[in-house]
Amino acid sequence: MHLTTLLLTLTLVWPVGPPPPEILRGWDPPAGPYAAGHRGLDLAAPPGTPVHATASGTVTFAGPVGGRGVLTVTLPGTGTPPLRTTYSPVTPLVAEGTTVTSGQPVATVAAPDDDSPHCPESCLHWGLLRGDTYLNPLLLLRTGPSRLLPVAGVP
Repeated sequence: MHLTTLLLTLTLVWPVGPPPPEILRGWDPPAGPYAAGHRGLDLAAPPGTPVHATASGTVTFAGPVGGRGVLTVTLPGTGTPPLRTTYSPVTPLVAEGTTVTSGQPVATVAAPDDDSPHCPESCLHWGLLRGDTYLNPLLLLRTGPSRLLPVAGVP
């Protein structure tokens, strides 16, 4: 199934908000698996902000990675390997193995790490993967291209 068709079947929400958060740093895919790039989006969010599951799935990781709290939700029925959303730095509110629904609070944004700040201000890093391949998380929120339609009676 094509990714766009698949996403039309999911109920999807921004991980923080409403309203939709400011994107502090956008998607910048790396040229290779170890190349520089930005493998997700940085969303403006102060410490303590609730983080919601973007889509329904199962928590497959909740714990520290490199000293930062990370939460991963695997989305069933999204192909092989399935899509996974990641959120960091966070304090998880749910444990590995928990089934979550779209929009459910799953974590809170953790305070930035002064030793290796990812953002110039507090933020949530939101990622999307299929296997080892990073994808643009905005794909989850876009259901198709915008189209201008003619208005009847207007030349």
